[in-house]
Amino acid sequence: MQSLTTFAALLLASVLFVPLFKRAGLGTVLGYLAVGMLIGPFGVKLVRDPDNLLHTAELGVVLLLFVIGLELKPSRLWALRRSVFGLGALQLFGVALALAGAGFWLGLSLSAAALVGIILALSSTAFVLPTLAERRELSTRYGREAFAILLFQDLSVIPLLALIPLFGAGKPTALTHPAVGLGLLVAAAVVGRPLLDALFRHVARVNSREMFTAAALVTVLGLALMMQAGGLSMSLGAFVAGVLLADSEFRHELEASIAPFQGLLLGLFFMAVGMSTNLSLLVKFPWQIAGLTAGLLLVKIVVLYGLRRLVGGPPAGARMLALALAQGGEFAFVLFDAAQSFRVLGEVQADKLTLVVALSMAVSPLLLMLGDRVERSGKAREPVRSFDDMPSEASEVVIAGFGRVGQIVGRLLLARGIPFTALDVDAGQVEAVRKFDFRVFYGDAAHLDLLHAAQVGQAKVFVLAIDDVEASLRTAELVRKHFPQVQVVARARNRFHAGRLMGLGIERQIRESLPSSLEMARWTLELLHEPPALVDQMITRFARHDADVLARQQAIAHDEGKLIQSSKEAQDELAQILEEAREAFVEKSRATKSATA
Repeated sequence: MQSLTTFAALLLASVLFVPLFKRAGLGTVLGYLAVGMLIGPFGVKLVRDPDNLLHTAELGVVLLLFVIGLELKPSRLWALRRSVFGLGALQLFGVALALAGAGFWLGLSLSAAALVGIILALSSTAFVLPTLAERRELSTRYGREAFAILLFQDLSVIPLLALIPLFGAGKPTALTHPAVGLGLLVAAAVVGRPLLDALFRHVARVNSREMFTAAALVTVLGLALMMQAGGLSMSLGAFVAGVLLADSEFRHELEASIAPFQGLLLGLFFMAVGMSTNLSLLVKFPWQIAGLTAGLLLVKIVVLYGLRRLVGGPPAGARMLALALAQGGEFAFVLFDAAQSFRVLGEVQADKLTLVVALSMAVSPLLLMLGDRVERSGKAREPVRSFDDMPSEASEVVIAGFGRVGQIVGRLLLARGIPFTALDVDAGQVEAVRKFDFRVFYGDAAHLDLLHAAQVGQAKVFVLAIDDVEASLRTAELVRKHFPQVQVVARARNRFHAGRLMGLGIERQIRESLPSSLEMARWTLELLHEPPALVDQMITRFARHDADVLARQQAIAHDEGKLIQSSKEAQDELAQILEEAREAFVEKSRATKSATA
């Protein structure tokens, strides 16, 4: 009963506090650590002995390594080989060397300093990737490089777990008899894949999600326990299981089945680490712990920034990459525990370093905020680029906004030999597309003097493809007011944007997602065996009705109550219209069959 009460308290505390940390931009990992510290033996003492909980929660790390293994398709590794094995290895060993030197200077033995340097060189995959995803920076250059480095670090955890016993003098393992561990790995690699494929095909025939989830868990835990029985780590077994199934047809379903357990157990693991974090050391050695944390962050930032610049990275990207990867990683908690077990580190040393890693993770969001501020400050100091001089000859078409939508329009015009003038407010975008011989100029179409300079008054068509809604509306208002003779074709981001454009008298506008959405609906209905001719009628009537409803709702756009009521009525109307279309189609089909009989 006590364990059930403890588990309920953990869930309640995480539900209450973790979302607060996420909303504050501090990340869920830090939230779980804080919850563990709060309710652990160094907090309110709701949990006094977290060791048993930690051993159970380590299954979260086991499942995380299984998911990492699933992601390691050979084709994906090959595509990222330069970043993963080049930049990743450079970061890990370069930072590890600097930290090992600092550790040796602070009094650690050579073997302990080397191991501590490598462990502290790791960064937090569980913190960095979700944070960059929330900031929409995973697709940036530094975001892709961060992913590659983290992938190399995750791969490095496996040999690290296997090599830790070589640094110390703990209990004997399979490394004392290398043939045992090697034999297990070879056996898993040779017979594992066909056996696992046969297992999952057998389970798939049952068509039971519960059985598939059970099979996935059995696979992970089975290989993990097999490796542990041979003296290797459970994490190594889970990783091998993931790699064996990386190219399997069941990979995505496996990942979806494991994800809920992985997320819950990984959160439980971080809470257990938080409970085990010896906060009394922070009270007892405040300056030492603060100095070690600051030193860790400083060394990782300086070394990684220098290495990235050394291989030719731009200053801004190198700075953000260094700040993003400055913290210690979640695997440090596992590795320091293993290092203590094999007597590489003393208990107090391992506890201090675990606390330093936790504090470095707590500071990470502040480092990214600092990086944003430095970047904004640098841009503010840059001289403002003046708008380009406009062409001396007028064009029949002026395109405002030359991103993904404007470029498609421009390509079609070029293919027909129709000249156009394109304007875009993003200087980087202008420079990029000019390399492809597009006639595009840097300028803000929401300025009347620029529209005059671009000779919009002599154009026949003004294509409004600006991404930003407010800038699009300002531009539309200027064109309609000062160049009423010019026909406007507009792109709308959403229904609200479309309504505002209609309010300005722009009838030729289309929501960018509408055509693709209608086409997806068409395919869906056809796959449900609806007759193609009937689907065409339904799509046509839906589009016509949607345009009518949008026009009607224009007058009540600012009255939420009326708008909701109108939408409900429109849905009923649409259902009736589509039913009438179906009945008409059926009657026509019957008449056609009678005429041909």
